[in-house]
Amino acid sequence: MLSASLLLTGCADDPSQGGGSSGDTIKVGVLHSLSGTMAISEVTVRDSELLAIEEVNAAGGVLGKKLEPVVEDGASDWPTFAEKAQKLINEDKVATTFGGWTSASRKAMLPVFERNKALLWYPVQYEGLESSPYIFYTGATTNQQIVPALDYLKEQGRKSVFLVGSDYVFPRTANKIIKAYAEANGMSVVGEEYTPLGNTEYSTIVNKLGQAKPDVVFNTLNGDSNVAFFKQLRSAGFTDKTMPTVSVSVAEEEVGGIGPENIAGHLVAWNYYQTTEGATNTEFVKAYKAKYGATKVTSDPMEAGYNAVKLWAAAATKAGSVEVEAVKKAAGGIALDLPEGKVTIDGENQHVYKTARIGLIQPDGQIKEVWNSGQPVKPDPYLKGYPWAAGLAS
Repeated sequence: MLSASLLLTGCADDPSQGGGSSGDTIKVGVLHSLSGTMAISEVTVRDSELLAIEEVNAAGGVLGKKLEPVVEDGASDWPTFAEKAQKLINEDKVATTFGGWTSASRKAMLPVFERNKALLWYPVQYEGLESSPYIFYTGATTNQQIVPALDYLKEQGRKSVFLVGSDYVFPRTANKIIKAYAEANGMSVVGEEYTPLGNTEYSTIVNKLGQAKPDVVFNTLNGDSNVAFFKQLRSAGFTDKTMPTVSVSVAEEEVGGIGPENIAGHLVAWNYYQTTEGATNTEFVKAYKAKYGATKVTSDPMEAGYNAVKLWAAAATKAGSVEVEAVKKAAGGIALDLPEGKVTIDGENQHVYKTARIGLIQPDGQIKEVWNSGQPVKPDPYLKGYPWAAGLAS
């Protein structure tokens, strides 16, 4: 007969048993790009996850044990993400891992977590058309961000769209979805351009935008390419009035790097802003600034990373175990009041219900909400509820 202690801590050699739990601590992995082109975005997600871990520990930990973060650098390199994920699972024997930003990094890690039957909590909005039994997605899927953004543009009378993105799976798939939406909704795509991640030369694309004169540019660039793109767009004389854009990977942190003077007036689509109203967000912003500095900002991806830690802790507590299958089984239906509002885990697809929000970048670098969905939107990663999207998943 197994002792209660063994049932709680699991077998150290079997990742599906959650690992990481020994003595008074439970190890958890934190895996983001702390160097390279994605560091501009991912360092702050790591910071918010460490804040959440600190808060969980201050409240007594999980199952009476303190969380011990093991932090690794994915270095903006997808094979490195896979290698570090394997290390966290097999060598550090973490109970779960919080990590990734780009879909390329998630796609690289997915087979590692599935092969080991270990858990990844992925905190960033993405292109959908995916559901892994070993990933919980706390960022938006397409029908909680990109589709509401398109609905907003349509309502505003924007009929011609130019697509600009980084050249990897998220922008390519997102733009496939955008083109299907446009065709079904009387909109036209008048241009589509991609550049490698980390690209800093945008004069040719800016010239093409000037020639195409779209009603709006739908921007899926990621990382520090956004800094170069918006600075060169502004230097060419374009403003939010003459070349309006909507971005899905530019939040408060990136606005600071771009410079508000280069991007104020442009639109973004997310589920959370630092200005989102609510007592829980007020406490989150206060705690983040107290830990990392009064000039620091909060943003959607870092809030989704913070949420991931809180949701996993709630699931493990409900399960009475950090064992992977027990946590998965317990997670469905868990609802927490988090900085963006009420967040509920959909047990069927392991995504979360989220409120869609359109924001306008302000001259001080903050983002003002100009529209929201009124209530959390049920995640539909395969867009089954949208007839125009039929066939996209094949």
